[in-house]
Amino acid sequence: MNKIDQLEPPMASAQALPVTVADVRAARERIKGSVVHTPTVISKTLSQLTGATVYLKFENHQFTAAYKERGALNRLLLLDDAARATGVIAASAGNHAQGLAYHGARLGVPVTIVMPNTTPLVKVMQTEGHGATVVLFGETFDEAYGHARELEVERGLTFVHPFDEPDIIAGQGTVALEMLEDAPDIDALVIPIGGGGLFSGMGVAARALKPDIQLVGVQAELYPSMYDYVKQANLPAGGDTLAEGIAVKEPGNVTRGVVDALANDVVLVTERALEQAVSLLLQIEKTVVEGAGAAGLAALLEHKAMFAGKTVGLVLTGGNIDTRLLANVLLRDLARSGRLARLRIIMQDRPGALFHVARIFDQEAVNILELSHQRIFTNLPAKGLSLDVECETRDEAHLQRLMAALAQSGYQVTPVELA
Repeated sequence: MNKIDQLEPPMASAQALPVTVADVRAARERIKGSVVHTPTVISKTLSQLTGATVYLKFENHQFTAAYKERGALNRLLLLDDAARATGVIAASAGNHAQGLAYHGARLGVPVTIVMPNTTPLVKVMQTEGHGATVVLFGETFDEAYGHARELEVERGLTFVHPFDEPDIIAGQGTVALEMLEDAPDIDALVIPIGGGGLFSGMGVAARALKPDIQLVGVQAELYPSMYDYVKQANLPAGGDTLAEGIAVKEPGNVTRGVVDALANDVVLVTERALEQAVSLLLQIEKTVVEGAGAAGLAALLEHKAMFAGKTVGLVLTGGNIDTRLLANVLLRDLARSGRLARLRIIMQDRPGALFHVARIFDQEAVNILELSHQRIFTNLPAKGLSLDVECETRDEAHLQRLMAALAQSGYQVTPVELA
């Protein structure tokens, strides 16, 4: 029996939850034609890699490259005429801002987004490009959120929460309706959790359609807020995570009850697994996914035994990742796989020394990318130096052959390891 089969959630009645499958179905009819019915596709390679049958739902194919459009649009369509005319406000520096701004402009609803002063300029420009008014305030999200609630009252605006409102939750639940229609054999859903809106909506819909379906939430190890609530743990939340889209320190007041009622389990994933998942999705599926969007695959990679033999549905929740950050993730993954390496070689500081080292690289057919000498800031003897060589190899075995050849020639060589 798989671990996941042993974890049965406390089955709350439909009446006990703030959102029902009828709400999700109504949201689907409401937003139909205005959001993309994204594909749900089996990945043969990821299935072989993880030991599960893996289906991917490409929510990064939405116009704003994230599922957040669904809940935002559902909420906007339910506004009365007075609220539409006055406008809405939200605090967000991410996908919620983009989705609300885009559909607000489509519907003629004025949108104001409060962002921290630290928000990257590109995100400010993207949000303004969708027609929203951006207000920069504070140094943290909490300060921006507080200011947004003040402006809500001062200007008579309607506040649209990124995850903790029933209408938002119902809109996000439409993801599960599409997945289970397109791939009805899915028997487990692995869903990223930040505030819990996506899990809540998908959980309500999926449990109604398939009562025995397994629902597993995923959080970044650095931000285990919902994990703490469900597990009654007290792990700290904070740090610079790749999955900033689910970096939420406090779960929602509404969503925490839904997740607790419906989740079979909530698991944590490391930063290394998130990086590997982002890289694999680009290499294997040729699709760009942000850290939060890769959390489901990261869970399959780190908790293989839990999902072995299952037919698992993963939501690629978004694709908004900074290109420079993506480049760093890909290069770090190459380094961990042995295809890129930095070797530190101790050698004598004399004519021809570098030539003899380079000859070994040539004999082993290893490409040298960068060289760096250190003669001064070292505890080596005055006639010694350390040479850092960044190089490109075919795989880990090729790298090991190079290091063995260097050692056989009398050089002391150590790899400079990644964290």
